[in-house]
Amino acid sequence: MRPRSDTLDLVADLKARNEPFALATVVRTVSVTAAKAGAKAVIRADGTITEGWIGGGCARAAVVKAAREAIADGEPRLVSIQPKDLLEERGLRPGEVREGVRFARNMCPSRGTMDVFVEPMLPHPSLAIFGASPVAVALADLAPRFGYRVTICAQPEDQHLFAEADRRIDGYALEVEAEGRRFVVVATQGRGDEAALRAALSVHAEHVAFVGSRRKIEALKAELISGGVASECFERLKAPAGLDIGAVTPDEIALSILAEMLAIRRRDHRTTAESAVH
Repeated sequence: MRPRSDTLDLVADLKARNEPFALATVVRTVSVTAAKAGAKAVIRADGTITEGWIGGGCARAAVVKAAREAIADGEPRLVSIQPKDLLEERGLRPGEVREGVRFARNMCPSRGTMDVFVEPMLPHPSLAIFGASPVAVALADLAPRFGYRVTICAQPEDQHLFAEADRRIDGYALEVEAEGRRFVVVATQGRGDEAALRAALSVHAEHVAFVGSRRKIEALKAELISGGVASECFERLKAPAGLDIGAVTPDEIALSILAEMLAIRRRDHRTTAESAVH
């Protein structure tokens, strides 16, 4: 078994690299078990136990299954691995979930009980905001409260409008590729609309949205297509941005945009979790 410090070092490294994983921690043992309370293991999205120790084959399958599901839907799990006779005595079946605890069968000769808490460690999604309009400023202020790493793409003279940001880019030269989930919102609102939208459509992102009326986006679409942008690029563009909640003020519009992004994130978590289960 590797030292606990090695496991925690790997946790810090994976977080820094923005890689999803789960941390499994033995929280209770009864009778003889291979791993003891406090033992930890790092489990990657493919089910690989990269570091640490939570016991042998008796516990591995149940914990790995819980870890993959936790990474998929973002929800922690508590797994109780018990011998067959104890499960039967309590009227439990392997795989059953009762009062938030999932029960699994311990096939080892030791016949001990081990409870393992599985915590997903998911990277924060990133949000690139193009422009320095009041909506852009409001969005940059609200987004970190919902766990987003914020990148401000604005002209140098406008950067002072944003109190804080994880990253700042002068202009709209956002890199095409990105690690993890990325959302892009164009909130230029009359200042550099065409350049910002062209740049936003050229990068890989989970969601690209434009703050503006349908009339404006249709005019920009025609202009950009005539300038060489493929019409297919607009198929992934959401315009106007945000859910229709009757938003009027910049703060309300920013909130509607974040609500739409949250709906996308939750929908994808549910879909991925269902795939992991089946």
